[in-house]
Parts: sequence; structure tokens; C-alpha cells
Amino acid sequence: MKQRLNSSLFYLAFLQIICLYAQDSQVNTVSSDTLVVAETNDKTQPLVAERLTEDMLVSGEKYVVDTIIAGKTYYKKALKITDSLSITDLKDHAYSAKVDQLWLDELYNNTLYDSIYESVTDLTYEEVDYPELNTDTLKKRLIDLDAKTPFNVAYNPALESVIKSYLKRRRNSLQKLMVLSEYYFPMFERELDNYNLPLEIKYLSIVESALKPRAKSRVGATGLWQFMYTTGKSYDLDVSSYVDERSDPLKSTAAAAKYLSKLYSIFGDWDLALAAYNSGPGNVTKAIRRSGGYENYWNIRNYLPRETAGYLPAFLATMYIFENAEELGFSRSKPEIAYLETDTLHVKQMITLDQVSEVTGVKIEELQFLNPTYKLDIIPFIKDKTYTLRLPVEAIGPFVANEELIYAFAKAEFDKREKPLPELIDSETKTRYTVKSGDYLGKIARKYNVRVSQIKQWNGLRSNNLSIGQRLTIYPRNASVIPKKVMPKPTTSTVQTSGGHTYVVKKGDSLWSIAQKHSGISVENIKEWNDISGTSLKPGMTLKMYKG
Repeated sequence: MKQRLNSSLFYLAFLQIICLYAQDSQVNTVSSDTLVVAETNDKTQPLVAERLTEDMLVSGEKYVVDTIIAGKTYYKKALKITDSLSITDLKDHAYSAKVDQLWLDELYNNTLYDSIYESVTDLTYEEVDYPELNTDTLKKRLIDLDAKTPFNVAYNPALESVIKSYLKRRRNSLQKLMVLSEYYFPMFERELDNYNLPLEIKYLSIVESALKPRAKSRVGATGLWQFMYTTGKSYDLDVSSYVDERSDPLKSTAAAAKYLSKLYSIFGDWDLALAAYNSGPGNVTKAIRRSGGYENYWNIRNYLPRETAGYLPAFLATMYIFENAEELGFSRSKPEIAYLETDTLHVKQMITLDQVSEVTGVKIEELQFLNPTYKLDIIPFIKDKTYTLRLPVEAIGPFVANEELIYAFAKAEFDKREKPLPELIDSETKTRYTVKSGDYLGKIARKYNVRVSQIKQWNGLRSNNLSIGQRLTIYPRNASVIPKKVMPKPTTSTVQTSGGHTYVVKKGDSLWSIAQKHSGISVENIKEWNDISGTSLKPGMTLKMYKG
């Protein structure tokens, strides 16, 4: 269902691209007069037909020249766009109201990251009353865990205190992290395996960043594995105005694997290697000297920086809880997006995530989650560098099949970007919006029918972070927000009523085509004013073309 709906959204959005393309683009791949609208309910029909010779052409069909080989001309059918009348059941769309709130929490706030940081720096190791887990059971499970990992997992009262404290006070956060881990851990395990490292190191990313790819510490360490700028650069992580590969899940994991391999080769002990990863090798060797020469983490812990002193207990506690999740009452929920349900493609031209969202129907929040490397939501195109776009697998095919038109659409928009505001916007359309609890840029952008990138541009925002009470300047395109304009004179299918105008649906009409006939009215306006949940229309229906 999800694949079919996403594909349908792509076709609807793509129809808009074709119209823009026909007006603004000078690319001659397919001319606008060769486009035809499909009168079919076949949702599986391909966008582009096979190459044909002249003797294979069917009378009445429209074709364009595909190529000329050795003087012989080959044709293909003109691009067909699925009529929106054939798209049904949108009421069941997973994103009809909003993106799953759990994922948005991880994208737009630092709650989990802040709680992780505090739990590591503020560990007190006092005895915790948690009768659901007795000491004997804990000892037995720790022995079993120690047998299958190279880390030194041994019972001690301090570790028991941390484990019980996490189970008692951080259960909800841990449950959220378990859902997130279903997306991230498969890619972490692949990279760790490539470098012959213990797979349990994946739990270190939870202690470091709470699986938030854009997490930034108080001292500037960034990403899932919390690399400082200089360390990241030394491990080939590109950081520029557009890109921060410290936030790239695969590249940063590979860099972390290289760094940890180096630390282990120095110390010969995984506990000390993890401590050095957190505070640097120098702080670990100082702690060894100050302890009188001890080389066991638990013996030098009191001589380490406060955060590092809690680092390994937090790591071991997290490993224990995740490895015994079911016995401890946690559920293994499937994530909204699974790593294996996504794929990447190389970008051939600069394009924004907003533009990708518009042509594929994939929500901007989902694209930001899948592509956290791009600081400004812009994927650059730079000679001798390769940048990728990660998409749900169902959006990959339509994108690749139509990439020339998509890139032409993106180029036409970039060519206009010197204009700071959309054409025909006057001072009366400007509004000020005060950010409320639960707001995020995608939600506000949909409310006013604008793009996330536009809101960021109008307000000089360099990130997606918002604060409650923050005031934003918006230039809305939503007719329900913009001051009323004089309506066009009614046509033969538009009827004047006492409350405004109505429109009688004709055969072949779609919500999009009707909206294009009425200045200042969008598809969402028509759906809202007529209580339409999907996009199905029937000839003879009377639609209200006004709010009321």
C-alpha cells in the first residue's frame, strides 16, 4: 500500500513539474506539445515506453523521436501522466496527517541527546531500589554477556546501580532508542564488520549521540559518533558550508571504526580504547600514571575526567539492556523506515530536498532524516566529488526514470533564486507566525503552502531548529491565509451563489486542473472547503470554491 501511494503522489506532483517545465525550461528532451494525459486506471503503466521503429507506430497515438542510429529514426511514446482521478484511498496514506511523531521527535529536538549526556556526566552510583531485577539474575546475565563479547563485562555494584537507574528512570527513552536502532544498527554492523571490530561497538553510538545524526555537543563534537572538526577532517570526513559528513551514518561509522582500531592497537584493551575515544589517549595515560600504574578501567576511573568516568558504565549498561531487551519488558517495534527499504543514487546536479520532496511525494522530514549530511537541505554538485541522495526504494525508480525532467525543474528554480521573494507577493500577504510547542518547519510550511527552504531563507535560519515563542516571517501562498482577491468571472462551469462561487465537475477534471482555473486557490483549499479526503471526483459534482 505504502509503495502504491507514494508512487501515486509522485505522479500527481510530477504533473505540476511538467507544467513548470513547459513554461520555463529550454531543455528539448520532450516538448510540451507531445505530452498526453492518460485516461486509464492502470497504476502499473510505465512512464516511458520502449523504443519503436516507424512501422510499429499506431495511428492516433502520440510519439516523440528517441534517437537516430545509422540514419534510422527510432521513436518512443510520449510521456503519460496518470490522471489524479485514478488515485484513490488517500485517506489511508501513512502521511495524510503528519509524519510519525516518534521520528519527528528525533529530528527536531535534543531531548534524548541531552538526557544521555546528563546520565553519563551525573552518574552517582548510589544503590537503586528496583525489585524487578534482582542481583543474582543480573550477575548470571552479565556472565552470559561477557562470554560473547571481547569487552570486560563483570559484575560490580557501580554497574548494577547504573543498569537499575536506567531501567527505573529512562525506560521511555530507551524504548525510543530501540526503535531508532532498528534503522541505524544494520548499517553500523556492516561497517564494524568491514574493519573486524566487535559488533557491540554499535551501542557506543547511543552513549555518544542518542542516535541523533546532527547532535552537537557543548564543545562542538558533531554527529552520531561525535567527531570534533579536526578529528573528522583527519579521517576524511568532509565539512563545508553545504555538507557535514560527521552526520553521515555510513561515512562517520567508517571513520569511527578506523579511529577505534587505532586506539585498540595502542592500548590493547577495549575498555581503555573506549575511554580514549571519549577523552583522548592523553587523559587515559595520565589516569594510569596517577593511579600508580593500574591498567584496568575500573581502577583508574576515579582519575579520569568526570564524563569519561561514567562513559564505560553507561556503555555496558546500554549493551546489557539492549541484549536482554525482551526479558526486561521492552518491545522490538519496527521503525517507520527500515534501512533495507532505502537506496541511494548519485546526484548529477545541485538539487534541494524541498524539490525532491515535491517531485517524489516523500515528506521533507523523511528526506531530512534519510539525508542528514546536508546542512542546508541542499545537495551540491561539485566536480570530482560524489554526493548521494537516499530515498525510500519505491521513490528510486520514478526518480531515475524521469531525472532529466527533475533536474531541468530544479535548474529552472535555481535560475530564479536571485529573486528573494516569489513573484506578485506584496506587503499585504506577509504574516508573522509565533512558534508553538510541537511545531517544526515542515508543519509550518504545509500550513502556509510554502517550502521549508523559503521559511529558512526569509528568516535567515541556518538549521531546522526552532524555539517556542520564536517569531517567523511568512509569505503564504495558501488562499485561506492570503487576503481575498477578486474572483474571476464565472465560466460556463462556474456558478455564482450567494456565498461565493461553485464549480461543476466535468469529465476529465482533476483537483489540480480545477485549481489551475481559479487564481489563488490550491488543491488543499478545494479539499478542505468540500470535505474531500481523497482526490476522486465525479462528473456533475458541485464544488465550493470559497471558504464557508
